[in-house]
Amino acid sequence: MKAVRFHRYGDLQVLGIEDVQPRPLGPLDVLVRVRAAGINPGEAKIRTGALHELFPATFPSGQGSDLAGTVTSVGAAVTDWAPGDDVLGWSWERSSHAKYVVVPQDQLVPKPEALSWVRAGALYVAGTTAWAAVAAVDPRAGETVVVSGATGGVGSIAVQLLRLRRAHVVAVASGRHRVWLESQGATLVGYGSGAAERLRRAIESDSGGKAHAFLDFHGGEYPRIALDLGVPPRRINTLDYGAAAALGTRSEGNAEGTDRAVLSELAELAATGRIEVLVDATYPMTEVRAAFAHLEHDHPLGKVVLLPHDTGATEA
Repeated sequence: MKAVRFHRYGDLQVLGIEDVQPRPLGPLDVLVRVRAAGINPGEAKIRTGALHELFPATFPSGQGSDLAGTVTSVGAAVTDWAPGDDVLGWSWERSSHAKYVVVPQDQLVPKPEALSWVRAGALYVAGTTAWAAVAAVDPRAGETVVVSGATGGVGSIAVQLLRLRRAHVVAVASGRHRVWLESQGATLVGYGSGAAERLRRAIESDSGGKAHAFLDFHGGEYPRIALDLGVPPRRINTLDYGAAAALGTRSEGNAEGTDRAVLSELAELAATGRIEVLVDATYPMTEVRAAFAHLEHDHPLGKVVLLPHDTGATEA
């Protein structure tokens, strides 16, 4: 089968498509024909070696955690699935950016019929990370929550989960995404130089000067800004693990959110329209370099998704 591979750390040029054999099907494993597989910023950082200390690559390395597709065969002891079942889920083996993937049966959930393949394949990493981050700061109705990186794959779902909790969101994001943020009842603060002062003014105007919690999906200066705004460390959650360790904030994300029940609930929320899994663009797997270039440089609204069996790029 065809799969994304890279043989050394580097820029986009190290990515290629190769013929590989799926790993052998164990007794509790399922072989899935991948219809859609989201790509994520963390995968780009693994590829460059930026996360080598936390998540080292073994070469040649595959890529990908998100997946949605159809079961084609099952191991001898599998009881949850049968060939023909439509599923979404995850791989912990960096292997979902491929035409087929083998995963344990307990890393899949049913795909709701009303949820498109593209959005199902974009849900796992962003959805479970957003779920865990929101749960970590436990927002209450009427509280003000600041979200940095509010229109990426994770941030856009977190903003919607906060809306369902009736919290007020002050969103740090590109001005290009103002219309969508305002549709969610969020107040936009532009990122970049002077963001801290703009945040203070927005919070003063909207909430009498108090931010109750802070979700950071960007990193850099934002965990420190959260502390400077007076948010207690226990109600700051950042995906910048170094900053969390240095500043004493929370750093809950995909690992804490990975749970079949959580993913099933997120899929149901998406299928019934209570949240939207935003997909900025789709690409055939053969254009994986272009897909990551778009993710890394263009500030997309929501997710970018690979379609392993498609032959031409399409907009979502």
